[in-house]
Amino acid sequence: MAPAVGLAVGRGTGTEIAAVFEKVLGALARAHAVDIGIVRSPRLYHSYVSLKEEGGIGGPHGADIERIRALTREDADHYESFCRTQAALGTRAVFRTAINAQSLYLVRQRLQAVKVDTIASPDASLLLVRDEAQGFYTGENVHGPGIVSRATVFSREITGKVVDFALRRARQEWPDGEIGEVLMAYKFHLLDGALDQWVAEISARHGVRIRLFQPDTVNRNLIEHGPLPRTVVIAGNEWADIMHVVLLDRFGSERQENRCTENVHLLPEVHGLVEYQTVHGSADDIAGRDTVNPIATVRAAAAIAERHAGCTGAADAVERALAAVAAAGVRTPDLGGRHSTTAVVDALLDTLAHSTDDASGAAAALVAGP
Repeated sequence: MAPAVGLAVGRGTGTEIAAVFEKVLGALARAHAVDIGIVRSPRLYHSYVSLKEEGGIGGPHGADIERIRALTREDADHYESFCRTQAALGTRAVFRTAINAQSLYLVRQRLQAVKVDTIASPDASLLLVRDEAQGFYTGENVHGPGIVSRATVFSREITGKVVDFALRRARQEWPDGEIGEVLMAYKFHLLDGALDQWVAEISARHGVRIRLFQPDTVNRNLIEHGPLPRTVVIAGNEWADIMHVVLLDRFGSERQENRCTENVHLLPEVHGLVEYQTVHGSADDIAGRDTVNPIATVRAAAAIAERHAGCTGAADAVERALAAVAAAGVRTPDLGGRHSTTAVVDALLDTLAHSTDDASGAAAALVAGP
């Protein structure tokens, strides 16, 4: 049976990004002589901009808060159902473009998600694991006259699952088993000592030293001293959401517009389903202009092709092609270029096709002999 990949599309530049994903994934599949089916969610999910427009924020009659809340829940319920259905069918990867944050965070909480990114510098490798399953970004809004309140829950069970995952992932990242340091960045002073106790128990269970710090302390230590080789940072989502871009810039020499990350679901019912996304948002202000940066999407397609569809070497081949295209000066305006999204993707695929042809020719020559 051909591997299947889920596709969920949001508004803004989501339709353009989805087209890039399908085009690149299709090219990689053909190059590796494999079939990859794409199962597209039938719903076009809201970005925050489209939600504002439909809910009347900024309009003459004021925001229709109940309408916005209803649309948010509808998007969350639909996307959760889509993910659960795909997991039940055996799908192992979903690519999702940016959607409204509250809908997305509701789904992440329900499916107990963590976001994973490895940030590498010449001197160190930092594994960032963002706890999306609990914390201050989770919870439902409750509205009263002139107020909005949110209830936030932390639990020993979820904390243990997140740390267990982070340590497993670290051992996959560094198979010799050596981890330089495990840090946790949480606002634990607000939790009456509960998180301290849970982390101590988890640390003892794993036999691994886990250091729990306030976020500002982690900031200071990382910025002043840098990460140790093979550092694991497990972080509350509210801190990691802000610091992810800073860490990429300081230690990865990479722009967020060029990065894709993966969200791994820890809920047993959807175990094994990995969601890939671009780090950048919906970019509604440039929707329809064919100028959105496609690099993160291209990388997501390559990662899915290699990890979930048997296209061995796809990620490295794409990185070489991206480097060649950039060296030729083919870039979107956000990277200082003057090329369209379509032009960058076409140049990339042309480069990939030529490199495949060259490799095939060299292989044939070796088989034929002198």
